[in-house]
Amino acid sequence: MANLAGQNFVPCVCFILLRDGCVLLEQRRADKSTDPGRIMIPGGHIEAGESQLQALQRELAEELGLQAVQPRYVCSLLHPTSELQLLHYYLITDWQGELCAHEAERVFWHPVSELAGLDLCPDDIAIAEARRLYL
Repeated sequence: MANLAGQNFVPCVCFILLRDGCVLLEQRRADKSTDPGRIMIPGGHIEAGESQLQALQRELAEELGLQAVQPRYVCSLLHPTSELQLLHYYLITDWQGELCAHEAERVFWHPVSELAGLDLCPDDIAIAEARRLYL
């Protein structure tokens, strides 16, 4: 747990995978303590002593069986859930490995143009920022 402006928060990394106008989303398992059943961008906690990029590669491998090729930093946003999380978002448009849902209930590609109907806050902000900066 880290501290920002007097608030304790849990640092996390999130990966925005984009391909052919779609973003990869996950539906979290119902037994997860944080955001059970919620649809969101995949990600995970940064462990003590890890850099953001080390955590990104570890979490990407653990969650999806992938390795990012040249991930690009997008932004960091606070997300109050059962814990206050500081989410560090990275855009990934190239990766190695075979996509597989190791920890989520399911993962699926969703058209970026149709995100408005989903409750993705703050992920929707990060996706828009990734598109603004890099696409």
